This record gives sequence, structure tokens and C-alpha cells, in this order.
Amino acid sequence: MSEENVELLHRAIDAFNRRDLEAFLALCDPDLEFISYLMQVDGGEPYHGRDGVRSWWEGLLDVYPDFIAELEDVRDAGDLTIARLRMHGHGVESDAPMEQMLWQVGEWRHGKIIWWCFVPTEAQALEAAGLRE
Repeated sequence: MSEENVELLHRAIDAFNRRDLEAFLALCDPDLEFISYLMQVDGGEPYHGRDGVRSWWEGLLDVYPDFIAELEDVRDAGDLTIARLRMHGHGVESDAPMEQMLWQVGEWRHGKIIWWCFVPTEAQALEAAGLRE
């Protein structure tokens, strides 16, 4: 089952980079909860459900219309995936480049992601996954 989750994560990243929101949503559980990195920095609340995904998707691409996520490494941990991603794009207002390495932890059930979060370090990703280095 866990190898399937790794493949599902690859499909999700591909759908995002192609701007195929419907394909991305098809991989999301209707009761999904997730925590974006920017939301954590700004002290916001987690996003919920497919409406939350739409809100996050639109807000992110309004600021960084050419935003791309490159999956550099992914580990399967049973129902969890732990991935290192390189994010990059340009701000719509200033055209200033943005590049950032983030870690994503996702929990999968029945072929859908039910929870995910982004954190800045591998140690934080392992902690979020309930694992140790």
C-alpha cells in the first residue's frame, strides 16, 4: 500500500504543476485537513476539505503564478509519505524570484490524502510523522 502512496504523491505534484485542479482534488479526501507553510508563518488556521484546497490553490497562484514544486526525495512510511520539495516561482507584483526547500508529510487512506503539512526541516518532518531521525 505504501508504494501506492508514493505514486499518488507523484501524481499530486504533477497535477499541481500542470495546474489541473480537478486531478489534484481527485486525490484529496473530502474531509482533508492541511497546513501550508505560509499559513504557519502567518499564524493562520489549517485548511479543510476541497474548498480549502481551492482557496489555498487560488491564493498561492495569485501571488506566484508560475509556482512549481519539484519532488526531490520521497520516503514511504506506511500510511505516510515524507517528501523533500524544492519550490520556486516569481512574485506577480515584483517578479522577484522565490526558491525554497520544504518538507511535506502526507497521510493517505484509501488512495486519498487525508492530511498534510509543510515544514522547513527534515527533523520537523520526522517529528510531524511521529518518527525520529
